[in-house]
Amino acid sequence: MTGTTDPYEVIVIGGGAAGLSAALVLGRARRRTLVVDAGEPRNAPAAHMQGYLSRDGMPPAEFLAIGREEIARYGVELVRDRAVDIRPGVDFAVALASGRHVHARRVIIATGLKDELPEVPGVAERFGKDVLHCPYCHGWEVRDQAFGVLATTPMSVHQALMVSQWSKDVTFFLHEVPESDLTDDDLRRLAAAGVKVVPGAVAGLVIEEDRLTGVRLADGTVHAREVVFVAPRAVPQTGLLEKLGAEMQETPFGAYPKVDPTGLTSVPGVWAVGNAMGFSEQVINAAAGGYRAGAFINGELLFADLDKTL
Repeated sequence: MTGTTDPYEVIVIGGGAAGLSAALVLGRARRRTLVVDAGEPRNAPAAHMQGYLSRDGMPPAEFLAIGREEIARYGVELVRDRAVDIRPGVDFAVALASGRHVHARRVIIATGLKDELPEVPGVAERFGKDVLHCPYCHGWEVRDQAFGVLATTPMSVHQALMVSQWSKDVTFFLHEVPESDLTDDDLRRLAAAGVKVVPGAVAGLVIEEDRLTGVRLADGTVHAREVVFVAPRAVPQTGLLEKLGAEMQETPFGAYPKVDPTGLTSVPGVWAVGNAMGFSEQVINAAAGGYRAGAFINGELLFADLDKTL
């Protein structure tokens, strides 16, 4: 890599909850740290985040703004940029989209994932409002309303059963899932939960006066619904890890790096945290994972430097 170079002790790639949490620990440990933030948080469509003790109901943008202010107090540098290449060596060399090149002894990958939504008219427009995916994130706010669940894989049965905890009026639209794909256990559980099963493809959502009012099937039938749950296809943003040759493992939600309990990947000196290492990392889990990785990296650097003097 050519061009300007800047040395850091740690580069954090990704400025969401996981990356900022790691940077906060490292900054407080007096480590020269750079956060590279492309500004694409997964929860950007949501008006509020829930389930984070003491931050329940806070807008995600406000949460991140406070996090950026906090890391700045400890001298952590943050740039709005994108890491486009990374190479190992004595130090890791990271190329940014702006043309800047930076180096660091350790790297934390906190690039998260992207949600690919079902291509049903109305879903993308209402996502984060009355089209939702996580009952733990939004179930309380829409409790006891008329739910619809849009099936895209046989695993959608699990989602339909889960959301029945928050409403007893749940309709499961099979959409892309043939009724024959449902097992006897699926049908028994759906019946026990009071979930109505509706076969047939969904043509689109009915939106009236800026709110969801129904689900329209391909045959023209409309089912009145106030909320629809979908299961986006998770697309892990693991390109940098793949460039480094990190060992990956297949999951029902995509391929993620193999990591140890601190987030260390199979590449020495490279950690993965937040949704870069797993699908189910909610904000509070991501922040905890970033904290753990940051603390471990600081200790590792400390003892590595001490051992050089022996």
